[in-house]
Amino acid sequence: MRRVVITGVGAVTPCGNDTASTWNALREGKSGIGPITLFDAKEFATQIAGECKGFDPELYIERKRVREGDRFIHLALAASELAVRDAGVADAPDEVKELTGTFVGVGMCGLSLIEAQAKVLFEKGPRRMTPYFIPATIANLAPGGVSMRFGFKGVSYTTTSACSSGAHAIGEAYRWIQRGDLEMAVAGGSEATITGLGVGGFNAMRALSKRNHEPTKASRPYDKDRDGFVMAEGCGLMILEERERAIKRGAKIYAELIGYGASADAFHLTQPAPEGEGAQRAMKFALKDAKLPPTAVDYLNAHGTSTEVGDITELVAIEKVFGAHARGHGAGLMVSSTKSMTGHLLGAAGGLEAVIAALALHDSVIPPTINLDNPDEQAAGFDLVPHTARQKKINIALSNSFGFGGTNVTLVLKRHD
Repeated sequence: MRRVVITGVGAVTPCGNDTASTWNALREGKSGIGPITLFDAKEFATQIAGECKGFDPELYIERKRVREGDRFIHLALAASELAVRDAGVADAPDEVKELTGTFVGVGMCGLSLIEAQAKVLFEKGPRRMTPYFIPATIANLAPGGVSMRFGFKGVSYTTTSACSSGAHAIGEAYRWIQRGDLEMAVAGGSEATITGLGVGGFNAMRALSKRNHEPTKASRPYDKDRDGFVMAEGCGLMILEERERAIKRGAKIYAELIGYGASADAFHLTQPAPEGEGAQRAMKFALKDAKLPPTAVDYLNAHGTSTEVGDITELVAIEKVFGAHARGHGAGLMVSSTKSMTGHLLGAAGGLEAVIAALALHDSVIPPTINLDNPDEQAAGFDLVPHTARQKKINIALSNSFGFGGTNVTLVLKRHD
């Protein structure tokens, strides 16, 4: 099997409208959560979210073409531009572009345009609907738009698996390159669901934080005072490339992707399996794929959403897999949830958090878990990197992503020297 490396990264997030500003904010422990401005939320129980504040799609898309795609597509085009530019592959030879895939995970596509066009339909009739409605809201137009932008003609599709969508996309791209069916891929996730439908739906489930008076303190993974997760939007994409080709062309290499594990809980619509049994298997499968023992892992970017059941169940699963390496005497595993700063990007979370893991390996910086003021009893003995980033050289990092329906993904990344 061929080796796969990460040669470019792109991120548009609540913490910054480009990769550098996002990464700097995470290193500084700054939250990107604030009052909702994308719609009038005054009647909603939750009035805060992680918005990509000031994001201008016209920096990446011709003005006349902006209407052809919903916001999740705009974010994907922006992040792909950043990643492709970072990797220096926009002008790749035609024979390479024919073997370059696009894999962009999307959880819930086009909610804002669906809302707007439903209003048009019911108030003005079907003849007033935009002809762009369907292509602007179909999930696979995120990778489709990226492939058209750069002329990447390899396989292109969307993975939709709730909050594991972006991680599944990266894992699938990894497999395609490993097998020799692609030379390169753009992979990750994009999501834009901060709308009345999105926030109202999660409020109806009583899943969201209502800490409207303290938005930057609302996302509190592993903290007793949490009251739900914080919705966010954004996109995290990476360029995956066959290692020998990347070295030959002198590419900058952030990290090597060496393991991919996935599983299903087969248990409940929204709740994780007891003791995170499905999450345990995803982590074990990923470590087996990477041919590593649990003790080899230095850092784990946790799913860590800031919900009581989810947070505690993941910690139990981590302890079951890593034992004393994760908790108690001799613990050497650092675990942090960057959702404490970005909020939960839903289908884009796994893509962004894999990008963060790659940057942590490359820059020897472990991003913190902020707002961890009153940790759960279950968190005792874990090194959750509270409040402040840590400068430390690491060799192996994991990224966990779990979603409704019991879908679980773990990615393993390795420092590349």
